[in-house]
Amino acid sequence: MRLDQYLANATELSRKEAKKVVSAGRVMVNEETCRQANRQVEAKQSVHLDGKPVTIPGDIYLMMHKPAGVLSATTDSRQPTALDLLPRNLASRVHMAGRLDKDTTGLLLLTSDGQWSHAVTSPRRECRKSYRVWLAEAIPDEACRALEKGVMLNGETTATRPAEVRVHSDKVIDLTISEGRYHQVKRMLAAVGNRVEALHRFRIGS
Repeated sequence: MRLDQYLANATELSRKEAKKVVSAGRVMVNEETCRQANRQVEAKQSVHLDGKPVTIPGDIYLMMHKPAGVLSATTDSRQPTALDLLPRNLASRVHMAGRLDKDTTGLLLLTSDGQWSHAVTSPRRECRKSYRVWLAEAIPDEACRALEKGVMLNGETTATRPAEVRVHSDKVIDLTISEGRYHQVKRMLAAVGNRVEALHRFRIGS
């Protein structure tokens, strides 16, 4: 890893600021002053900034409550993203393990561990995700049974996997699915003649 990237990951410095402190002679690698921001640094080497040790912690695992109106994206020049809500040194190190629609609130997982995020998002792992769903219309028993059996989504050729439904009231349900199709929850409710008014993810995994 480049020295400037190492410093940006381990501190609140931006890459640009990291280059400046390196050029100013404030950084030592293996007890020798280093003024080359592009120097490659390995984990076994010691790095000091202004005489203080600088280390990168291990893999990061974060749970975020994503507000409505925030994109599940790395960057966007016009709208706030989930990574914008994190401190800069954290945002530069993590990626999202799955996504939520802009208007959906709730649990979003972020990590620096690529293998772990693959286990969460891979369709073959069938990771369960639970949502609180507020509906436009009262949901009849037959619609719940259809969701539990699996429904055909518009434009697709295979039905959804069986879902779990828990009814809180005639217009509020919990829906647990083990897939990640595009806008799946909204499309599943549309398939049984209803419409999602609001959506909140409250659980990932068992």
